[in-house]
Amino acid sequence: MTERKYFGTDGVRGEVGGTTINAEFALRLGYAAGRVLARKRRQDGRGRPALIIGKDTRISGYMLESSLEAGLSAAGVDVLLAGVVPTPAVAYLTRALRLEAGIVISASHNPFQDNGIKFFSGQGMKLPDEIESEIEAAIDEPLDCVGSADLGRARRLEDSAGRYIEFCKSTFPNELDLSGLSIVVDAANGAAYHIAQHVFRELGAEVHAIGCTPDGFNINDGVGAMFPQHLAEVVRERGAHLGIALDGDADRLQMVDSTGRIYNGDELLYAIVCDRMTQHPVDGVVGTLMTNFGFEKQMQALGIGFERAKVGDRYVLENMQKHGWLYGGESSGHLLCLDLHTTGDGIIAALQVLTAMRRSGLQLADLVKSLKMYPQKMVNVPLTPGLDWQHHDGLSRARSEVEAALGERGRVLIRASGTEPKLRLMVEAEDEDLAEQGIQKLLAVNLTNA
Repeated sequence: MTERKYFGTDGVRGEVGGTTINAEFALRLGYAAGRVLARKRRQDGRGRPALIIGKDTRISGYMLESSLEAGLSAAGVDVLLAGVVPTPAVAYLTRALRLEAGIVISASHNPFQDNGIKFFSGQGMKLPDEIESEIEAAIDEPLDCVGSADLGRARRLEDSAGRYIEFCKSTFPNELDLSGLSIVVDAANGAAYHIAQHVFRELGAEVHAIGCTPDGFNINDGVGAMFPQHLAEVVRERGAHLGIALDGDADRLQMVDSTGRIYNGDELLYAIVCDRMTQHPVDGVVGTLMTNFGFEKQMQALGIGFERAKVGDRYVLENMQKHGWLYGGESSGHLLCLDLHTTGDGIIAALQVLTAMRRSGLQLADLVKSLKMYPQKMVNVPLTPGLDWQHHDGLSRARSEVEAALGERGRVLIRASGTEPKLRLMVEAEDEDLAEQGIQKLLAVNLTNA
């Protein structure tokens, strides 16, 4: 794939007012996307295309939504405005309403100063690379407008939240309910603030909602999946059974039990996979380079295939589709259950963990008791511009020595940051001292020269 000028691995993202996340760029992006999708629709002989736009609670979402709407309309594309809904809700609605594509305005777990624009295909998955490349190529072309008779229309989809709530509930087994459970739901002051609490309440739980008072500026601000410690405190204070934390666009999940223990994506995915094994065979699971080594070892012990993808739910999904596997995820809490949805979904993932608890009669700690998480030591070090760290003699030698010392008891991961000039060093080992010894050996390398 050729290098992209605007699109990253998950659409366009940046600081509001920068070179891409501004009103003019959003107008051009909407027009470019509209032209590409309208041309594709005409080639297929299916008439005028329609898209849906959803957003999170950032103040900049209004500006970007209006600009995208104008660009799409100028290209002759009809627009449905879903308002504030989670990213996975846009994926679901795009597919359920048989639309050409869906657009999400969100920067996920980032602070309110950032925003982003990403696309879903009509199948509720990320747009194919070739379509994204066509859109990218069209962004810098002259902005024009179809004739008045061909302009796209826009209307509000008033029941978008309700449709999505019912979809989420449909992924929880009919014979089960959540009665007797007290749950604290933290929506990160983000896109699920008016949705998540209703899903769990309507399934029978007693729900206490936090992080559900967005003001345009407080998304992910000390709450949600990025700050699960806050949820842990509230769960303990209220004597609740569980806590559920989502991020700003509700595609990421962390959970907390009654003691305040925090469970990350690896542990939650393990609980889901073990439950699914009681229902049908599980051929394989996809993690990422950051998935805990203990998870990999436990998959091997269970006779389940396991592969690591690059960090990012896009790459996890690609690997799952390549193998025809149904389950995958990231330590950060992006969890995919392709037997239920086409994309990662924090609310649906939480419901699958609750399904495992209800079906087994076990507490969350008991569900993951057999999963031994290996201690991880992670350090970011400055990376001198132009330094070829992959062929750095000292670093290569230190890595080989650490890997030899670890053997089958751990692993080493070294990767460059995709957003800043830093090298990320990680050592995992079956005990903390071994991991610490390994990371110190890597840190002792002088990375200012080859």
